[in-house]
Amino acid sequence: MLDDLRAALIITRREIRDQFRDWRILVPILVLTLFFPGLMNFTARQAVSFVERYGAPVIGDRLIPFLLMVVGFFPISVSLVIALESFVGEKERGSIEPLLASPLTDFQLYLGKLLAVMIPPLLASYLGIVVYLIGVYRQVGWTPDPILLVQVVALTTVQSLLMVSGAVVISSQATSARAANLLASFIIIPAAMLLVGESMIMFWARYSVLWWAIFGQVLVAGLLVRTGIAYFNREELLARELDVLNLRWAWKVFWEALVNGRASLGEWLRREPLHALRQVALPLVLVLLVLAAGAGLGAQQAEVFPLPPEALELDRLQDGFQEQLDVLGGVRLLTAEAVPAVWLHNLRTVTLAMFLGLFTFGVMGVVVLLLPFGIIGYFTVTAARAGIPALLFLSALVLPHGVLEIPAIALAGAAILRLGATLATPSQGRSISEALLISLADWARVMLLWSVPLFLGAAVLEVFLTPQIALHLLAR
Repeated sequence: MLDDLRAALIITRREIRDQFRDWRILVPILVLTLFFPGLMNFTARQAVSFVERYGAPVIGDRLIPFLLMVVGFFPISVSLVIALESFVGEKERGSIEPLLASPLTDFQLYLGKLLAVMIPPLLASYLGIVVYLIGVYRQVGWTPDPILLVQVVALTTVQSLLMVSGAVVISSQATSARAANLLASFIIIPAAMLLVGESMIMFWARYSVLWWAIFGQVLVAGLLVRTGIAYFNREELLARELDVLNLRWAWKVFWEALVNGRASLGEWLRREPLHALRQVALPLVLVLLVLAAGAGLGAQQAEVFPLPPEALELDRLQDGFQEQLDVLGGVRLLTAEAVPAVWLHNLRTVTLAMFLGLFTFGVMGVVVLLLPFGIIGYFTVTAARAGIPALLFLSALVLPHGVLEIPAIALAGAAILRLGATLATPSQGRSISEALLISLADWARVMLLWSVPLFLGAAVLEVFLTPQIALHLLAR
């Protein structure tokens, strides 16, 4: 590994030297590093003086750490163009052939390029943070808590690794710099949304939650680096001139992977269910553990954000309980037309989870499926505090249809997790698009053979059986 790193640093030193020779790269970085922290200092001074006039200094105290994080973020986002140019830009300029002809391995070449495009914007971010801290101390006398400063520096570092590694993956797979710049929106927009979420955490002063944000970004950044290394091939980089949207080829790859060589529908229905289960066995165990952890987290939040006990008093539930069950969430239960509505709702949720998981290596897809279990854990503890036994609550409202719906969710989540992991797994002889199509076919196989029928059965039970059991157990 050390030999690989030493070889990669040869590329890194060459790339950084070339970047520092180009004034069109240096000037924007220096402007962002020196001017933007000054602007944030001015903003902090005006905000603190304004809120102190109205007796609300806490707003200024929360705004200053947020501006510190923004100062570290902007040089990275603007310098992203360097990462996008790392492979495809040199290919268009015709300067990458000598580099690819070097005796370096694909891993060493990719790692050297990655370090070269990450170090300059990261140094600019660190310098901007130092300039901002000096200015804000001189103007308003604010000094950061050491733990908070470590968190902001760590956030800046992992965000740089996350965005740059994603940009390098795009650059190594794109056919032109124009296409790479357009695809960069898939990096900038999620990163900006992540910054908004982190700012909300900082304004609420829940700084301990930032450690989880750092941990999650480290995982995704590591997967992006692994994805880039897994699918980087110098011969394909030179041979790839133009990617044409070939729907016929895409459908052929997807269909062949979905059918998996079965000669008839009957053979497919007989042999593929067990094969699909074996494929998702390991991710299924992981998803079940995550869903259980989500229920536990929801139960813990019931202690932090408790509902008043009278909200779930049994004597209050007796009045109008039948009417509340008849129409729930705009769906009239105990009627046949409610079954498709419940079934399609579950399928829409799983499809949304799949799309989110596709861009986050399965992480956000599992988070979407985790939310109902957190809600179940929350209301189970809340019901227990109101005098309704947890087992009674679960038996009345969850288990009647949950015996089918929970396995359906777990299987769908396992397929999503496997879909996301495919992008980070080396696939010899396949392009990243071909591997993705095959993984989508594997997800569709699990859905068609297991989750879709289970969701349909769960919808029937949820519409016709669960209200009756809930009425019998809770409204007595």
